[in-house]
Amino acid sequence: MIRIEPRNAPTRLLTLGVPVLSALVALALAAVPLAFAGADVAAAYGEMVNGVFGSVFAFSEMLTRATPLIFTGLAAALAFRARLWNIGAEGQLYLGAMAAVAIGAGAVDAPGIVLVPLIVVLGAAAGAAGMAVPTLLKTRFGADEVVTTLLLNFVILIFVQMMLEGALKDPMGLGWPQSAPILDQGMLPTLIERMRVHSGLVIALIAAGVAQFMLARSVWGFRLRAVGENAAAARHAGIRVNRTLFSVAVVSGGLAGLAGVSEVAGLKGYLTADLSPGFGYTGIVVAMLAGLSPAGVVIAALFIASVFVGADSMSRAIGVSSYLADLVVSMSLLCVLIGGFFARFKLVRSGRVAA
Repeated sequence: MIRIEPRNAPTRLLTLGVPVLSALVALALAAVPLAFAGADVAAAYGEMVNGVFGSVFAFSEMLTRATPLIFTGLAAALAFRARLWNIGAEGQLYLGAMAAVAIGAGAVDAPGIVLVPLIVVLGAAAGAAGMAVPTLLKTRFGADEVVTTLLLNFVILIFVQMMLEGALKDPMGLGWPQSAPILDQGMLPTLIERMRVHSGLVIALIAAGVAQFMLARSVWGFRLRAVGENAAAARHAGIRVNRTLFSVAVVSGGLAGLAGVSEVAGLKGYLTADLSPGFGYTGIVVAMLAGLSPAGVVIAALFIASVFVGADSMSRAIGVSSYLADLVVSMSLLCVLIGGFFARFKLVRSGRVAA
């Protein structure tokens, strides 16, 4: 007979090894459909690596793709650590992007040194508001935040589409549903000349560093972790659980909103309904792959971005579908969940019980 028993305390090596092993297993499993498609697996993965590290441009594209994933990964990681299940980062991203174009497209006439910080702050505030509402419904009425945040994504996207056909529509857009462009002085500066990677990456890395420090070294981080471990015990110890959850919600939504700001003010310059290919949902995979660690989020986001950019390059080079990237990301999440289970539990074989 085999029974499941909890481990006393997972070792640090096991905790760090599970995400790495999960990523490697996911890549190995993805080789199976590649082989069935008739592709040379070694050549395919070689093209993936070359598509990310083969040139400065390729590497900069990977960093550009990783920037919103760091923000949404942090949003999910911090919320999940408090057992606040934020599935609405996609909608919060659009709220941040919409606030950025509403302010940056001419509503405020100011120099860049004033306009850029204003766009960043108001974009984060819009994202924070998108998570604050479901959290209030949870703390006041017991509403399931998984349901409310998920459904709110669709409500927000429909609202964005309405605004792109109305108040935010670009009069010079020849009828296309897109917003007016952000003023040049409102755009985030690029980091490398003639490349798309922008200073939103710097903001994301700073946010990850601050989140890691706050989580490990601050009273706020201690309260967040206490509520996540056992809300009843935290309440008994005098921690205001609802207030802690609300503060986490504001930070989580704000980070997701910054993902939207980075995309419109750092990359595209205007808002469309297809701004995000699912950065909010992929951020959940990033957070899980990182073990809900803010520092790990950066590494996980770089890995996921490398998979997406490398898969695009592989698709162009050898004619294999770029949807392989989605397969690797999905398998990574599945492998992390399975690996996380075995990191917390072990299988023990016991002798047969006598009749």
